[in-house]
Amino acid sequence: MKEKDLVGIINQIDEPEKPVVPQFVADWIEVCKEHLTTSLYTAMCPNFMKENNQCFNLILWIKKTSNQYLFVRAWLDGYEVEKKPIYVIRSKGTTNKYGAQQRLCYSSEKGDYFWCGEFSKFKHKFTRKELKQAGFGWVFDCEGVEVREVE
Repeated sequence: MKEKDLVGIINQIDEPEKPVVPQFVADWIEVCKEHLTTSLYTAMCPNFMKENNQCFNLILWIKKTSNQYLFVRAWLDGYEVEKKPIYVIRSKGTTNKYGAQQRLCYSSEKGDYFWCGEFSKFKHKFTRKELKQAGFGWVFDCEGVEVREVE
C-alpha cells in the first residue's frame, strides 16, 4: 500500500462525521460563535435563546436530548446543513402547443405562479414550504398532479 493511500485512510478514521442539523441550528451556532462569543453551555440554554430572540423551533429542538448531543458535535466538529426536499410539480395529461408537459412555474419579475412548458426559463423547483406559502399545498394530495422530488 502506498504511503499516500495510508495517510488518506488514517485521515478518514480521525475525522469524525459531521452531524446534519437544520438551518436554524446552523444559524444559531454561527451567531453565538461570531457575534455573541459565548460558550457552548450558554448557547444551549433556552433562556439565553429567548433573550436573543431565537425562534421557538430552536428552543423545542434543543430540549430533545438527542439533539443536544448533535448540537455539541456540531459546535465542536462542524456540521452540514440539512437539505430540504425540492419538488417539481407537473399537471398530468396536459401539454402545451409544443407538446411539452405543463409544470408549475414562478416568475419573480411578475410575482406570479402559472403553468408552463418543461423548457421554459422560469423557476420550477420548489420546497414544500414555498408551495404551501404560495397556496399550492394541495398539490401533494391531488391525483391530477404529479409531484416529483428532485435534486
